[in-house]
Amino acid sequence: MEWFTASGYWMGRLVFQRALAGLYLIAFLTAVLQFRALIGARGMLPVPRFVERTPFARAPSLFQLRYSDRFFAGCAWTGCAVSAALLAGVDSLLPLWAGMLLWLVPWTLYLSIVNVGQTWYAFGWESLLLEVGFLAVFLGNDEVAPPVVVLFLLRWVLFRVEFGAGLIKMRGDPCWRRLTCLDHHHETQPMPGPLSWFFHHLPKPLHRVEVAANHVTQLVVPFLLFAPQPVATGAATLMIVTQLWLVLSGNFSWLNWITIVLALPVVAFPAAPPDMAGAPPWYVAVVLAVSALLLALGYHPVRNMLSRRQVMNRSFDPLHLVNTYGAFGSVSRIRYEVVIEGTVDGTPRRDGDWREYEFRGKPGDPRRWPRQFAPYHLRLDWLMWFAALSPSYAGPWFGALVERLLEGDRDTLRLLRRSPFPPDAPPRYVRARLFRYRYTTWRELRETGACWERTYVREYLPPTRSAGAADRR
Repeated sequence: MEWFTASGYWMGRLVFQRALAGLYLIAFLTAVLQFRALIGARGMLPVPRFVERTPFARAPSLFQLRYSDRFFAGCAWTGCAVSAALLAGVDSLLPLWAGMLLWLVPWTLYLSIVNVGQTWYAFGWESLLLEVGFLAVFLGNDEVAPPVVVLFLLRWVLFRVEFGAGLIKMRGDPCWRRLTCLDHHHETQPMPGPLSWFFHHLPKPLHRVEVAANHVTQLVVPFLLFAPQPVATGAATLMIVTQLWLVLSGNFSWLNWITIVLALPVVAFPAAPPDMAGAPPWYVAVVLAVSALLLALGYHPVRNMLSRRQVMNRSFDPLHLVNTYGAFGSVSRIRYEVVIEGTVDGTPRRDGDWREYEFRGKPGDPRRWPRQFAPYHLRLDWLMWFAALSPSYAGPWFGALVERLLEGDRDTLRLLRRSPFPPDAPPRYVRARLFRYRYTTWRELRETGACWERTYVREYLPPTRSAGAADRR
């Protein structure tokens, strides 16, 4: 069945599968290291409480059937082990059907996590990893050449990621049409990286070029993915270069990396294919049936993408098989940060001995330079950025965070870079204050060594004491 496969893309498939397995591994490691404080049985948004009020059909998950922190950890570590096996190429050593089942394991486990992850997992790259991971199940292994229809569907996902992001920008903030958004974005993005300060201080004409190049890459180049070779390879290469530029400019979890991974099977690598058998009839039937289903499910994402009221990052089915994407339809002009502090003083005075909690990735101490964390995802740090935009974003979990800091909860403190209080001697009171942050100038950087300058705005949360604090003391 020569019409069904394209042997010339075997190397692109191989690189894609290994890179995707690496992203799976990072995603599961993120879950293992952070879940107890975020969604564990005593987390800020506990899974047991969520599944009590959420039917299985709305959020299918293994944890709907049973939940314990030990069971969650076991599933996440299993995901790590299987992802590592796929990264090592174990699927190529198995029969075709067994390789497909092996790829189905991390997808099932990660779907189970995302569907109970609530706001901590409400990011577009979670659904994107699941959509791409599901397609990877049907891409085959060394027994057969890559199926043409699955290669097409991968390009279709990449098209929707890029074109959808381009449309949301053109329909959203006017600064994208005026080419001025990058005058602010590098400073106000959720989690700056070590080079973001330098990107912000690039000449403004170069910022205009960056925005214009972004529009071309997202609104024009995606159509070239479906052109004959070598045009399609050129389009994919341009997308990869653009995504690497974004990798350097900030911390966007694995969003940029999975976009790069999606572009890899488009590239026609100059490598002779090995001998591969023809696709068995059962495999052809399964792939065609699944492809027909995915194309049918694509109606709602396409309708949303073409709508004037386009929304970003939404799933239209509980399995996250086909989704809609987009990022930064609006860009903040001013950066605000919530700074959390604690004190052991018996009476919380405004000018008392307040000590600041330091987060791993979000700006805090003006002298502390941002670090590179992506593709690892610091979920609490990201949500703190949303909390600074509006307290309503933090309503479901911020109070629980404060309560756990007052308790000296070890799992919560592990999410932080540094706590000014040991777990066995937590603060009496915790407060939160809102500051405006801006990048320093070149002169200010030389004189003070600080990359940020911050100004107090207002109280975010008044001094708060745990309900059981009096009893403990």
